[in-house]
Amino acid sequence: MTTSTAQASPNIALIKYWGNRDHFLRIPSNSSLSMNLDGLVSRTQVSFDPGLEADRLTLNEQEIIGPALQRVSVLLERVRGMAGLKQFANVTSSNNFPIGTGIASSASAFAALTVAATAAAGLKLTTQELSRLARTASGSACRSIPAGFVEWQAGQDDADSYAFSIAPPDHWDLGDCIAITSETHKPVGSTEGHTLADSSPLQAARVATTPQRLAQCRRAVLERDFDALADVVELDANMMHAVMITSAPPLLYWQPATLAVMHAVQDWRSSGLPVCYTIDAGPNVHVLCPGEKVDLVAARLRQIPGVNDVLTAHPGGGAHCLPAC
Repeated sequence: MTTSTAQASPNIALIKYWGNRDHFLRIPSNSSLSMNLDGLVSRTQVSFDPGLEADRLTLNEQEIIGPALQRVSVLLERVRGMAGLKQFANVTSSNNFPIGTGIASSASAFAALTVAATAAAGLKLTTQELSRLARTASGSACRSIPAGFVEWQAGQDDADSYAFSIAPPDHWDLGDCIAITSETHKPVGSTEGHTLADSSPLQAARVATTPQRLAQCRRAVLERDFDALADVVELDANMMHAVMITSAPPLLYWQPATLAVMHAVQDWRSSGLPVCYTIDAGPNVHVLCPGEKVDLVAARLRQIPGVNDVLTAHPGGGAHCLPAC
């Protein structure tokens, strides 16, 4: 029996991924850009065991069956094929943050699973190869493989759709204060949501104009220009949610507290506090600010009715094996 353990952080997309050109391989409709979140982690152990008759998954101390296990098994089957293995695997995973609520738990989970499974199988893959493999299980997982600020080039096929770091974590101390407005598992997950994107009449325009926003965001990150970042990040998030709201059927993830945070952030910025919001596929709001403002922004967010908790993070590293790996 071979065992390896890895951990990975979720990432917050500054330029969003929504919609696929190839749903099976998760080749995205557009390129995206994100920041890994230090301190928020998924930790996953994989053991290939000749005594098992099927793959097993334990998540946060609960055994999981059904579609979630099947999704894990699909990735494990890819790993087995690459390594020439026949053994099934026992997978044990845990998160220190809410899952299924728009904090990219699938990104960190499948990035950690990819690194742990390939290590346990004896494979020596490059960061690019790990990113491509993680992408097939969860698109955004490919961005949790490299460190820091990460760009995922959409590419044309499996070979050239992967993520890479454009700047290390210490390039810019950008804080993320995550306003938790709900810990309830969202009714429509991102995988299903991606399949609905093209039903929106706004998706084609969003995809066509993404390269311009991506270039603006990349430049803002590389130049550590918060004002420029704020403008493009909020615009891009609003455009993605406009697509969701106008899909068939519509996806409306926002809750009253979501809107309250959005309004508060815009008011704070107009009063001179450097903050901006972005929201993934869920009701919780990521409020970005310079690192030295994190405590102040988190305290203000906690005063907003409907905000149940605030998690804080700074730029984080990439997915990696833990020492026993």
